Amino acid sequence: MAMTAKPDVRPANPRFSSGPCAKRPGWSLEALQDAALGRSHRAKIGKTKLQQAIDETREILGVPADYRIGIVPASDTGAVEMAMWSLLGARGVDCLAWESFGAGWVTDAVKQLKLSDARTLEAPYGEIVDFADVDFDRDVVFTWNGTTSGVRVPNGDAIPAERQGLTICDATSAAFAQDLPFDKLDVVTFSWQKVLGGEAAHGMLILSPRAVERLESYKPAWPLPKIFRMVKGGKLIEGIFKGETINTPSMLCVEDYLDSLAWAKRIGGLAELKRRADANLAVIERFVEANGWLGFLAKTPEIRSNTSVCLTFTDPAVAALPEDGQAAFAKAVASALEKEGVALDIGAYRDAPAGLRIWCGATVETSDLEALMPWLAWAYEAQKAALAQAA
Repeated sequence: MAMTAKPDVRPANPRFSSGPCAKRPGWSLEALQDAALGRSHRAKIGKTKLQQAIDETREILGVPADYRIGIVPASDTGAVEMAMWSLLGARGVDCLAWESFGAGWVTDAVKQLKLSDARTLEAPYGEIVDFADVDFDRDVVFTWNGTTSGVRVPNGDAIPAERQGLTICDATSAAFAQDLPFDKLDVVTFSWQKVLGGEAAHGMLILSPRAVERLESYKPAWPLPKIFRMVKGGKLIEGIFKGETINTPSMLCVEDYLDSLAWAKRIGGLAELKRRADANLAVIERFVEANGWLGFLAKTPEIRSNTSVCLTFTDPAVAALPEDGQAAFAKAVASALEKEGVALDIGAYRDAPAGLRIWCGATVETSDLEALMPWLAWAYEAQKAALAQAA
């Protein structure tokens, strides 16, 4: 096999991690110099910044005016579990899973909350469930974009407008890169650390009027931890959705999120964020089409993620290896790229099939992905040669 020479051009930024993700282009610590450090988040300056984060999130994502937006603890996981613990149990629930995080929400519903009427609909990695099988007169919990599987829900057409149940959507790796049909979604969650490259530990919880109505009319049978409590005396605690967070937020992280939002507005808002992610995916699509040894984990283009792009080695010699051999091959490729300093943290998620996972969200420059592609070929060929030599 002819070996590709080591490429001359390197990505200017080798950070392709799927979380925490690359900072926005041009970011530096100077962007945080206006942070309200050492000030109470309940002081005017703190509440003003938290309210600004909520307002600009609403503006950029196009969240309806009658939806509440809150900043909550524990990243996207905290936001999803806050919703599940507070809302589920009023009616049956369909839990949809096609990757590890969706499977985690199934565990929460079935093994932790022990819901008596919980139905699980699952699809293997690279696929999504058939939404025709979902009963939207029940509550439905699902991920919009599978961060560990590289698949996404193509649109909300299958979700009826006149549904009886609530739709609870983990959109952490979709928000700011994909269209989210808020009229079809009653709960939307995400974290700052994904598409906008913000810092970790804070989650965003978006509630429709229908979700608020459920909160105010239904009391779960189980005790709620303090950080999950959104209702007092049968009424929504409105302060949570006006910058009065349940627990103390990092004002440094808040400032970083504000910087990310300001960047998003400067470059053209949601339309430009989506365009950048689509352009990044297109670089990998062209490379995969030209190289038969690599393929997408997503089975069809319609459900292919434009953020967390998951790849598998389709070379018959690699695919014929046992699972641990395939994992070792993929790990060796990722390690070689990291050793060269051209791609950091691109190994597949630990529960996912062996392969690579390359973040293509809006903070990643298309030119860096273009520079990375020849390096993928170089690393693959080097490991393929090593495999042949060991045979």
